[in-house]
Amino acid sequence: EIPEGATAYKCAPPIREAFNRDLLWDAVREGLLTQVVTDHSPSTLDLKCNDSGDFVRAWGGISSLELGFTVLAGQARARGIALETLLARMTEAPAELVGLTQRKGRLAAGADADFFFWDDNAKRTVHAVDLQHRNPITPYEGRELGGQVVRTFLRGREVFRLEAGKPVFAQTSGQWLRGAG
Repeated sequence: EIPEGATAYKCAPPIREAFNRDLLWDAVREGLLTQVVTDHSPSTLDLKCNDSGDFVRAWGGISSLELGFTVLAGQARARGIALETLLARMTEAPAELVGLTQRKGRLAAGADADFFFWDDNAKRTVHAVDLQHRNPITPYEGRELGGQVVRTFLRGREVFRLEAGKPVFAQTSGQWLRGAG
């Protein structure tokens, strides 16, 4: 739960009460929500207007890539939603929406080999100081999460791995992709 007036966690869509989140997960389970995606809109703490509590002026976004799948997998598991269902909603469906199914959202000959290895038994307690993104503001501070991405590949090349519990990154290069429309 997010404390009242906590502008550091302002994001879009806003983090709502548990009842609302449960309804969203019901929609995922029932196939009414076909995509689960993240905005990943990081911000420095000064742009969050924490001191004034001014929600109108506060930047609307939080860093979410590093913990996104782990948090979502834990929430899906707690609600009896298979990881395969969650993965399809996070990969295949968004790729289809933007017309990139030839390259993204699946493992197949001719497609980009973007994938990760997952340790379903790992445990991790979130501490902002341990996060790798530049602006480590997180609503998950102190929360124990189950599961951990241990290796990540981008276009078939390893770009991340955990080595003795510490992150190791390779030099990466992104690509602009043109989708449908």
